Amino acid sequence: MEEVTPIGNRKSDHIRINLQEDVQSKLTAGLETYHFVHHALPEINLDEVDPGFDFFGKHLAAPILISGMTGGTSEAAHINQVLAEVAETSHIAMGVGSQRIALEQPELADTFKVRNVAPSILLFANLGAIQLNYGYGLDECQRAVEMIEADALVLHFNALQEAIQNEGNTHFAGLISKVEAICSTLTVPVIAKEVGWGFSNDDISLLANAGISAIDVAGAGGTSWSQVEMHRAKSEDRQELAAAFSDWGIPTAEVIEHVLLSAPRLKIIASGGLRNGVDIAKCLALGASLGGMASPFLKAASQSIEATMRLVSLTIEELRICMFATASKNLNELGQGKLVKT
Repeated sequence: MEEVTPIGNRKSDHIRINLQEDVQSKLTAGLETYHFVHHALPEINLDEVDPGFDFFGKHLAAPILISGMTGGTSEAAHINQVLAEVAETSHIAMGVGSQRIALEQPELADTFKVRNVAPSILLFANLGAIQLNYGYGLDECQRAVEMIEADALVLHFNALQEAIQNEGNTHFAGLISKVEAICSTLTVPVIAKEVGWGFSNDDISLLANAGISAIDVAGAGGTSWSQVEMHRAKSEDRQELAAAFSDWGIPTAEVIEHVLLSAPRLKIIASGGLRNGVDIAKCLALGASLGGMASPFLKAASQSIEATMRLVSLTIEELRICMFATASKNLNELGQGKLVKT
């Protein structure tokens, strides 16, 4: 029997709530304001379309990321194993959830480890950036990377969620200098990621100057973690507090535009409300390199490996047909004036 801890309870709550409750943001990702220029005469064959590309030194069959979600419990371990096996078979990227619990309770590290079924995938480790203000440093970041043999480290930023949680860590002052120290010394690239409310222009400039290698915009439009925390809240006051932020954040499409303006050299991972291959294609055409999804994969993985494999295959085919219908043989061609704002 695994020991249940406060963090473990929180992780179990998060899985349960995301699977059982409506926690969608009241905002959209903003992608509905864009459409592709359809080519009735694409002058290419569908079997010529190749969505493959290289990211952080590894080749992906398609620019799809299974966004980091979970770990730390037996249920989470099973979900991570399913997702990793599918990622390996499909040659796409994957992240794990926050590994803080495994750093504090090493016996839970196996719930994050997936190299046994996914030896070759592009794999991202994950820690909350705020932990750098609560005693974490290079050693903990390096241990998170080595724990799962990751290719990069995601530092996630969730100020609003921490403020809503009863147990939240809210001392964010002076954090950027500590992020910069990690970027300059860690042995793998560092990715800055929001959790569903996006980054402002000022945020992006600070992070780019700190030396991050990529930014996962994680804008509004998908899962709202204020709504998740609303369902976790024990008091009516806390529930009302969380509910007030159901339409908070910057839509994903808008954050991608912010990055292109504020830090055009940064690699962009798009996530936050992406639900299919067409959504991913729109983000790629806007300037992203990868499209990440979390909620659809969590729901599929909780069903079966077959359901998860079906979701990946369908998403890739949607992306390929989108490329075909815009006369785009490869991802570089997809971004060449194929998308217009309505």
